[in-house]
Amino acid sequence: MVDLLIRKASVLQLRDERAEVLAEHDLAVKGNRIESITPNGTIDPSRARTVIEAESQLAMPGFINTHAHVPMVLWRGLAEDVNIASWFNDYIWKLEANLAPEDVYWGMQLGLLEMIEAGVTAVADHYWHMDYAARAVEKAGTRALLGQAMFSANGMGQIEETAAFVRRWDGGANGRIRAIMAPHAPYTCDDDFLRASARTAERIGSGIHIHVAETRAQTQASLQKRGQTPIEVALDCGIFAVPTILAHVKGATPGDLEILADLEAPVGIAHCPKTYAKLATGLNNLVEVRALGIAVGLGSDGAVSNNTLDLWEAMRLTALGQKQLTGDAANLTIPQALTIATNESARVYGQQDELGNLAAGKLADIILVDLSGTHHLPLNSVTASLVYNTRASDVRTVICDGRVIMREREHLTLDKDEIYANIAPRMERLRRREGADNIQTYNP
Repeated sequence: MVDLLIRKASVLQLRDERAEVLAEHDLAVKGNRIESITPNGTIDPSRARTVIEAESQLAMPGFINTHAHVPMVLWRGLAEDVNIASWFNDYIWKLEANLAPEDVYWGMQLGLLEMIEAGVTAVADHYWHMDYAARAVEKAGTRALLGQAMFSANGMGQIEETAAFVRRWDGGANGRIRAIMAPHAPYTCDDDFLRASARTAERIGSGIHIHVAETRAQTQASLQKRGQTPIEVALDCGIFAVPTILAHVKGATPGDLEILADLEAPVGIAHCPKTYAKLATGLNNLVEVRALGIAVGLGSDGAVSNNTLDLWEAMRLTALGQKQLTGDAANLTIPQALTIATNESARVYGQQDELGNLAAGKLADIILVDLSGTHHLPLNSVTASLVYNTRASDVRTVICDGRVIMREREHLTLDKDEIYANIAPRMERLRRREGADNIQTYNP
């Protein structure tokens, strides 16, 4: 017997930045892993406990969001048409002063609901009150790498508190939840705090998720103040001694990229192009970054700078942005965009051996995408349609860890009405900016 049989699907396969689509194949899932991918008819449907007929649909790996602040969906649309300093100082760090732990629980569920609908099965989240976020992930049935955000202004005691969080949740929910140390950034954490965070990560066997060199202006400010780039600061403080997710890195110098390319511990960059466009903070040249062997993954960032948690948008903007930046339409090809969205995002997430491709033995994180919509027709190229045509609403069914968590757009783990009934009464408090003390000041 197998637990789940997906029949007659097209199957996206990516190897060495080459994309192939297998027509009319069956995927068999046993427990939480893919048992086989074979031509249709190989497996008798009576051998399966659950059968999903997937004709006219494409099976592909679930998206991995490599950098997000998921509960920030609570403030979607409240910080519009402002530059980055105003975005932080006049909006976000005032709004977040209102945040309570239970807000994170419900905001996380709302964000997970949105991501499931868009085919996102895993997220590297960097926020506060992460015990509450972990409970939401546990309920949703998705996968998450959770980091408890830390500012040095809040004291050294946070580091041991976060280490305790990592010990509580790493490997939780049958391995779906992992935990990571998450100092915010070199401009919000002093060197002693960064060093202590790095030492603790090494001691407890954790990685680090941190914002570094978010903009060129941050790098220039760091050079003027201390004669080092943010990447050099992080290196000197021992951050890169453990596996590291670096958010943004758009201010990296050529020397910084050489540092990252030469590291022994795994390092990856989370790329969030919609935020960069919206806050007018520029792009990094991913063609150069990837040529050095540095992994790049898709990220949404928070919904206050991105408005959605939709990685179809992020994949599309990644490809288009690199063409525009380099002035060469041949750059960031369709297979490369799909590779970043799947295999390479899994590498940044730290589970490249388990996720990011559909193959026997891999974890069964699978999404089924309907390609029959008018916006796909005529379907001359499935892979082009995935990158440039597909909408979040084309995702019909989502499977994470072998469990169906959305089937034909029906959620099986989360209740939208319940979630919003708990969020709506909180919004009057959460929207207040007047009289709020900023939790930080953006002054890189």
